[in-house]
Amino acid sequence: ERLATAFGAELRIPDFTASSAGTRAMIGHPMHPEAARVLTALGGDPSGFAARQLTAKAASSVDLVIAMTRVHRDSVLELAPRQLRRTFTLIEAARLVSEFGAQDVVDLATLRPHLSHGDAADIPDPIGQDQEVFNNVGAMIAEFMPPVMELCRRSSATA
Repeated sequence: ERLATAFGAELRIPDFTASSAGTRAMIGHPMHPEAARVLTALGGDPSGFAARQLTAKAASSVDLVIAMTRVHRDSVLELAPRQLRRTFTLIEAARLVSEFGAQDVVDLATLRPHLSHGDAADIPDPIGQDQEVFNNVGAMIAEFMPPVMELCRRSSATA
């Protein structure tokens, strides 16, 4: 959420908003200190963050749902099955843009069959791990986010 917001501002995407919610959130808790450190180093702002639980209403009311893992993606779809065409892991969405030329959210859904089921599509959860794991996870997110943000920029320009 916070890194997407920073990238959205950098790309000057009009009316871009991002929010986050967990499938097993520690509701009201601040961001993990290591995650906040990595986020800050990547240009994001962790201030004022409070964890919240994903709800069916929240999942159903957005243009695009990006999950870090396939398990999280599937949890979203259990709550909001009508969001199938708008719900992807970060790696899936990034690959659909960069490798298969998706231009908008509709293209993501249309091109999804091009992804092979054996492809690793998860960003690991660093909680409980050391600083190096947090650094690696942050680097992965920063690597895969730009194509998705470019898709959001293009979608915003055509809306």
